[in-house]
Amino acid sequence: MLIWRANLINAARQAHQGPTMNSPMYINSVPVFKQLLTALKAILAEASAHAVANSIEPDAFLQARLYPNMFPLVKQVQIATDFARGISARLAGVAVPAYEGKEKTFADLDGLLAQTLEFIDGVDSSKFDGSEMNEIVLRPGTPKEKKLSGQAYLANYGLPQFLFHVTTTYAILRHNGLPIGKRDFMGAY
Repeated sequence: MLIWRANLINAARQAHQGPTMNSPMYINSVPVFKQLLTALKAILAEASAHAVANSIEPDAFLQARLYPNMFPLVKQVQIATDFARGISARLAGVAVPAYEGKEKTFADLDGLLAQTLEFIDGVDSSKFDGSEMNEIVLRPGTPKEKKLSGQAYLANYGLPQFLFHVTTTYAILRHNGLPIGKRDFMGAY
């Protein structure tokens, strides 16, 4: 269904803008990551400024959780960026960049988001051509190993994971009093 939707979107774009060279797998991944990570970057900057303006210890936001057994905000952002980089790299057939995950401050998270946006922006969209049929192996060599087509990996695993962690980050900040709304979450589109 995702491919059908992407083909429909491509047809509409071609009717208005001429031919496009981007594959549906690229269109349904990288632009989504860029939109939401850019919005997340702005939300985190707003949270940092809000903390300073209201004499709130930054860790009140950075270590906040929606529930005790959930990851804190810092880890939610790290995981969201991991998925954006990992999905993009695996679908494009390039090496997944490794990051240490040692971010502790709003400035650290801003740097992580900037690095992630730079990486996914630099992945050649033509490398996504045909990736819907590529085999993606999750947790290779472990008892939890799972093999998915590129299409299933993106639509049924990668995007839902990415969206969960971005949404949870937003929800943690909103729950802790940051005056943001859906427009902030969505960013520019």
